[in-house]
Amino acid sequence: MADVVLGPTSSIRLHGKGRKQRSLPLWRTTAKAVRDWLQLNPQLQAGSPLLPRRDGKPMTRANVAHRLKLAVQIASQKYPDLASMSVSPHMVRHATAMSLLQSGADPCEIALWLGHESPATTHMYVEADLAMKERALARLKAPDVKPAKYRPSKALMAFLQAL
Repeated sequence: MADVVLGPTSSIRLHGKGRKQRSLPLWRTTAKAVRDWLQLNPQLQAGSPLLPRRDGKPMTRANVAHRLKLAVQIASQKYPDLASMSVSPHMVRHATAMSLLQSGADPCEIALWLGHESPATTHMYVEADLAMKERALARLKAPDVKPAKYRPSKALMAFLQAL
């Protein structure tokens, strides 16, 4: 709970791999959902996890994956294609990175969001989709070069004719 800051500019401090810490802003809708959650759970103190398990301890990766699986099952009633997809926390992370990239966010900014030390790591992680590649291609002018006609050498033609 001590890692959540709710105010005009709400944010959360995350602890990632390698004990890296970073602060990320929250959407207003997310901040509102957190405020609503806290009103329903007034027993949560500064040292408590924001989303505790039933025993009050922090959720594990397995808990997060299980909760996501349940959410996908419910969402698949409205969006049936989800039922055949393998949705994982990593897939959500990847989809968020792709959304940021498609919205025009700089890869360096995405690297900060993902907690990468280098944008090169983000470049390997975030693949450009076909629409992005088409937009990039549309910004370029096609080369004004006439393709040369292939003319095999006399030695190749002699070899082929001898077959």
